[in-house]
Amino acid sequence: MGVFDPYPSRLSTPQGLVARQEPVVYGQEPMEAGLTPEQWQSYADNGFLVIPHYFSGEETAHYKQALQALLADKELAQAPNAITEPDSGAIRSLFAFHQQPGVLAQLVQDPRLLSVAQAILGSPVYLHQTRANVKPGFVGKPFYWHSDFETWHVEDGMPRMRAVSCSILLTDNAAYNGPLMLIPGSHRYFVPCLGQTPEQHHQQSLKRQQYGVPSQEHLSQLVEQGGIHTVEAPAGSVVFFDCNTLHASTENISPMARSNLFMVYNSVKNPLQAPKYGLAPRPDFLAHRQSFKAVG
Repeated sequence: MGVFDPYPSRLSTPQGLVARQEPVVYGQEPMEAGLTPEQWQSYADNGFLVIPHYFSGEETAHYKQALQALLADKELAQAPNAITEPDSGAIRSLFAFHQQPGVLAQLVQDPRLLSVAQAILGSPVYLHQTRANVKPGFVGKPFYWHSDFETWHVEDGMPRMRAVSCSILLTDNAAYNGPLMLIPGSHRYFVPCLGQTPEQHHQQSLKRQQYGVPSQEHLSQLVEQGGIHTVEAPAGSVVFFDCNTLHASTENISPMARSNLFMVYNSVKNPLQAPKYGLAPRPDFLAHRQSFKAVG
């Protein structure tokens, strides 16, 4: 008999919402992370925290310039970790940016980020994934509603909801250029999804996701309870959000690009296991397996 999985997904028949089985925050001292008690509680209640002007304008410009230099590298643009838009061919996501030399490799170890991740997860952390999400003006396509944990649990074998994502806004995020949207309180429930996962699913899902997508009924239920929060914030702001918080973003038909950097910090006490349902492990640039050694 196999080990019981509290979070079954990619099912053949619909199933109801599953209550979260573990804490949202493991630590006890928000001051250790440089957060106020109100910010700490807001993260626990909503599943995310938006902090404007976390990085200075000079720092943000420096990181934006470094990303633009990577995106201009024609050889790198042809690499497997560079994901293009399904129609235009423009770069949609660049994974594992921290493996390139320069300031972006140093950014992932910034104490201002690590202290928050370590405090929330109550342990040292390692990098599960890094990526730059780029929504070019006019052609930037949407990212549909999903829980990152659902994908990481099924396709990467992440056992528990003990990871936190950090998004650094390199450009102003406004209502018109496809900003991040989150459903407050959705992190309290695991949303089982329908459909058997094809092999090498990531080759399609990174461009347009079909499996691992919540039903409209579940989405309507959670939005009715928590609403939708649209992250409209200036460049240099940071969003910390729980791995299980449902989120999405609309297309960008404005002239203004939207560029964000994402780092996913996973607890060293939550290392990846084998993917579910006999799936082959995804590439290392999507789910780091070579070492679960703590960063910082």
